Amino acid sequence: MVTAATTSAPLIEKHTIGYVPPEDRHGKTRDLFTLWFGGNIAPLPIVTGALGVQMFHLNLVWGIVAILVGHLVGGVLMALHSAQGPQMGIPQMIQSRAQFGSLGALLVVLIAGVMYIGFFASNIVLAGKSLHGVVDSVPVPVGIVIGALGSGIIGIIGYRFIHVLNRIGTWVLGAGIVLGFGYIFTHVQTADFLTRGSFNLSGWLATVSLAALWQIAFAPYVSDYSRYLPANVPVAATFWTTYLGTVLGSSLSFIFGAVAVLATPVGMDTMDAVKLATGSIGPLMLVLFLLSVISHNALNLYGAVLSLITLVQTFAYRWIPTAKSRAVLSVIVLAACCFAAVGASANFIGHFVDMVLVLLVVLVPWTAINLIDFYAIHKGQYDIGSIFKVDGGIYGRYNPQALLAYAIGIIVQIPFMNTPLYVGPISEHINGADLSWIVGLLITSPLYYWLANRDSAYKRRLSTGKLANSM
Repeated sequence: MVTAATTSAPLIEKHTIGYVPPEDRHGKTRDLFTLWFGGNIAPLPIVTGALGVQMFHLNLVWGIVAILVGHLVGGVLMALHSAQGPQMGIPQMIQSRAQFGSLGALLVVLIAGVMYIGFFASNIVLAGKSLHGVVDSVPVPVGIVIGALGSGIIGIIGYRFIHVLNRIGTWVLGAGIVLGFGYIFTHVQTADFLTRGSFNLSGWLATVSLAALWQIAFAPYVSDYSRYLPANVPVAATFWTTYLGTVLGSSLSFIFGAVAVLATPVGMDTMDAVKLATGSIGPLMLVLFLLSVISHNALNLYGAVLSLITLVQTFAYRWIPTAKSRAVLSVIVLAACCFAAVGASANFIGHFVDMVLVLLVVLVPWTAINLIDFYAIHKGQYDIGSIFKVDGGIYGRYNPQALLAYAIGIIVQIPFMNTPLYVGPISEHINGADLSWIVGLLITSPLYYWLANRDSAYKRRLSTGKLANSM
């Protein structure tokens, strides 16, 4: 359905977690390419991509292969979540009530909210360091606050402004990173650029996992940025524009980090290596990355606030959150993250990566359950009204099948884990490679499908929800 909203959507978003009605739908699927391409050309994926050669000691060729494999695989899951947005018209986390029940979904919503806040805090630290690198007279703490305020303004304005900025950023940042690659390859400062490191299976698998988990980390909120598209857009179009944008943008950033580190002396901080490797255009690159991290970090703030609203609305079900509510919560989260980031340790980013690896152990089975439920069981048809009821409507407060599959999906990953909290025996046996996410997906998906289809009560609930996606 095409309405005036398609061409004249308000700049400041009025919706929060509520259903987006047809008259408020707008945008085109190509906006998803620019959002996820431009949003992934940023310091944090560059720092993460460098770990393949820094921490896991791969050479350039095997590092690039691992990065591409990880993003190509993980991007499939991420883009499948994105394709849910236009059909559902609601944020991803509140949609989880249809799989887990109104109360059963709270754990996943809480975990996703913590992860968003961690991403936001880490990115404002990178913004502070980038601003200090561009203007030495600006202390890092001041840069952190400036970066947070910039992201806060974008996040408060909301959905449409985020898309507009990333359409611009795709061209600017795309040209910038190509220019950066060109400069580095013509000004390599190390004799072992192509020979430093070597292939090792555990390091290769670890790098594949890092890239795949980078994509899976977007899963809890990717459909938040497609939910305003008209409901009749093809699922394939939503999938492919998201997939191509996220895989291409993130792969370029990961590879850029690896290239910059190999082109500079061993032991340098990744962003310092980027500045040194790009020489005379280094300041320009830092400015572009600063603008990128501020723009993209608005997504993390936006997602964190929607998660908080979902948590509160579960208990205060009569509350109708507005744009003002979203703005107030944004300011609170922003202030708390600034306080934490300014007093953070020098290895804050490293600690954050560790935290994400731990959280993803519990998000992987959620991804499996959500996708199987949407595509194989419900086939995209849900009773939106029930999702917003305090008792969960036809979905209930708890879905025992989903919760059981979820718990088993976490347990089976334990022997394959390699996190700061625990290293599983199988992971230890294969030199630290973390294969837990693969095991979690392969076990949870068929298990949940089997449990859901053998439950007669669940089937009855499905049969009553055929008139879905309506309020």
